[in-house]
Amino acid sequence: MAGIGTGRGAARGLLPLAVLGLMVLEALAGWWRGRATYDLGETAATAVIMVGQRLINAAAAPLVLAPMFLAYDHRLFEIPPTEGWSLAALFVGLEFCYYWHHRAMHGWRLMWATHGVHHSSTRLNLGAALRLGWGGAATGGFAFYLPLALVGFHPYAIFAMLAANLFYQLFLHASWMPHLGPLEWLLNTPRHHHVHHAANASCLDRNFGGVLIVFDRLLGTFAAVPAEPLSFGLRNGAGPSRNPLKVALAGWIEVGRHLVAARSLRAGWAALFGRP
Repeated sequence: MAGIGTGRGAARGLLPLAVLGLMVLEALAGWWRGRATYDLGETAATAVIMVGQRLINAAAAPLVLAPMFLAYDHRLFEIPPTEGWSLAALFVGLEFCYYWHHRAMHGWRLMWATHGVHHSSTRLNLGAALRLGWGGAATGGFAFYLPLALVGFHPYAIFAMLAANLFYQLFLHASWMPHLGPLEWLLNTPRHHHVHHAANASCLDRNFGGVLIVFDRLLGTFAAVPAEPLSFGLRNGAGPSRNPLKVALAGWIEVGRHLVAARSLRAGWAALFGRP
């Protein structure tokens, strides 16, 4: 058992190095093609933001674990965690929950306070996938996955499937966006995710899927790559976001500003759940 634990620890330690290696290769490939794939100042800010996000998430883990296990204690069914059919059901169910969670992150100011950090990168690359906001647990995003625990999926199985989903999404941020043919109809691909990140008017609030793109197609939020060039970053005219504290806290400051200005319960509600 100790050997298994050591092996898993080594694998977790190698993963960041593998991602860093892929980022270096991506940057070199961009240089070879005459494209500045990375902005060093923006990437350095992303590294600081990533470290802060990991530390805050570790401290806030009980805020997520407690309600998930409470929901599981009141589960409706006993679902085996390793059966083929249950894994397939969990994959689709989590994808559906993630779609609505991601849509809420774009639609509610409270959730955009952290998710907007991810969209602040002015260049889309593998490094941009690591730029994640601080304090996401406080926004209640875990609530979108509580139905899975209530149905009977074990919380650890839910977290593992979500981790796999997010790992897949790392590659959606690659600066290269090949056309994957028929797979483009089923899967979320770099082409679809570039549209999601683009600040072009025709691309806003589109393509929310994680691994799949089918829910976007079914629910009217799909958009294909437009004919015009894609631009990235927030729609406030700001240049490359190189100040990590400014980037990480801007959304929370905006929420606080609206709350201070609120003079009624309705205004307070809008400050938290109004459009960003």
